[in-house]
Amino acid sequence: MTRFTVNNQPIQYRMDPSTPLLWALRDASNLTGTKYGCGNGHCGACTVDIDGQAVRSCQTTIGSIEGSFVTTIEGLSRERDHPAQLAFIAENVPQCGFCIPGMIMATAVLLKKNGNPTEDDIRENITNLCRCGIYPRLVEAVLRAARAQRGDETIPAGVPSGIDPADAARLVPALLPTK
Repeated sequence: MTRFTVNNQPIQYRMDPSTPLLWALRDASNLTGTKYGCGNGHCGACTVDIDGQAVRSCQTTIGSIEGSFVTTIEGLSRERDHPAQLAFIAENVPQCGFCIPGMIMATAVLLKKNGNPTEDDIRENITNLCRCGIYPRLVEAVLRAARAQRGDETIPAGVPSGIDPADAARLVPALLPTK
């Protein structure tokens, strides 16, 4: 059995220690925000935070992280109000959304290590791939998240989690149908 902490909850997996973390999270823990992209560690859709490092979970076995602390997109902020999450929304980064959880996790790790990243720092540390080509907005979102995390800027929160989609349209004017 492999034991470590996921989103502040101690977990014990009764799986082969060579099982990729990605599949333990998705299949055993039902944490489906961590995405399967390429399966070989290049795209970054499966990025999670392990002990303060942005790690590609498809290439990390559960046996290799015994005793570690893992944070997934679900555990980043219960209220979805982490500066990276808010900045990605405010800067209209998500398109199809598939790569976004991994990018947000890579951003959160970068901001833990460097609260004032440069554009070069961002490009060097967030190497996730996006087929939609959101890279210019990504850089702006990370810079904005850094400002928010430092307290230099406030980013308005989006619709709270658990809200009915019909109510969301009333709260977010952009979701209202045009006449």
